[in-house]
Amino acid sequence: MDNASLRSKIRVLIVDDSASVRQILTSILNNDPDIEVMGAAADPFAAARRLQDEIPDVIILDIEMPRMDGITFLRKIMAQRPIPVIICSTLTEERSDVMFEAFEAGAFDIVPKPRIDTTQALLEASTRMCDAVKAAARARIRPRRAPRMVVEAKLTADAIMPPPVGGRARPTTERLVCIGVSTGGTEALRDVLECLPAKAPAILIVQHMPQGFTAAFAKRLDSLCEIEVREAQDGDAVVQGCAYIAPGGRHMLLQRTGQRYHIAIKDGPPVSRHRPSADVLFRSAAQYAGPNALGIIMTGMGDDGARGLLEMHKLGATTRAQDEESCVVFGMPKEAIALGAVDKVVPLAQIPREIMLWQDARQPASTV
Repeated sequence: MDNASLRSKIRVLIVDDSASVRQILTSILNNDPDIEVMGAAADPFAAARRLQDEIPDVIILDIEMPRMDGITFLRKIMAQRPIPVIICSTLTEERSDVMFEAFEAGAFDIVPKPRIDTTQALLEASTRMCDAVKAAARARIRPRRAPRMVVEAKLTADAIMPPPVGGRARPTTERLVCIGVSTGGTEALRDVLECLPAKAPAILIVQHMPQGFTAAFAKRLDSLCEIEVREAQDGDAVVQGCAYIAPGGRHMLLQRTGQRYHIAIKDGPPVSRHRPSADVLFRSAAQYAGPNALGIIMTGMGDDGARGLLEMHKLGATTRAQDEESCVVFGMPKEAIALGAVDKVVPLAQIPREIMLWQDARQPASTV
């Protein structure tokens, strides 16, 4: 392989005190033709010495390590030379405070340690890790707030529910917002939800996040916002002033009984390689809410949500996309815009205002 080919790869430095984890991560990443592991270090001191000689495109960092913990090292990296850092640890699944401390210190993304107990678990972990590395390498690293393996076929929302059909939904005056977001979304959602008043419309959110993380994420946002924020549960009534975050590892759908909306939580295969999937949420909103819904697609890698937002648009919903400048990764919004699914492209800071202006506009509701 020539030097030009090597330089075109995403160079990754792995920092983890476990030799077996370093070996597994190296194998996963080197199996992707677009990624190259440039080295591995057993602790932050060894990593710092390596950084004196060569700067990677992405760092994968454990939290619990000898001599210096990962959060302290992350803060030092961001203060001296910001590099996209992906936290890979089991500790974030056990302690939600560590997860949010990592994001606030500047972590680009958080992924759990790879499971290798089954072929399917390893495949999913490999896909998740490689996607995170590629997104990190393309990301815009911004100042933070203070305190290739063979993959499964890419499924559409058809795997969870049939395409929406016009004329089924009944008129309603209730309005709701559906948001799809991925990489960079933890801070972006905080920016949006913190600015909304208690009288804001109901909001259903798909944030790509592993199982076990979303309950802590919702709890954290709830402590910061005027609106109520909770992890969605099957059968939840959709009410004004509450945001519902899809549980990690399961799909969330909007459904209707009479004039009332409620939430359905369902198992099923990944859609657009994600579970939960924004395409699934948006399709259900197209079917059961139509013109009474506002669909918003925000920062994230890939194209999940683009087709679902187009279905919402075709059935009368209002649609918005976050602009490229304010996105950490301009993937999902870009794909939705390219499909013609977006009515208006707005910066992140303007999204809360767009939500409230849309709610206050007294447009007559109509059938889907």
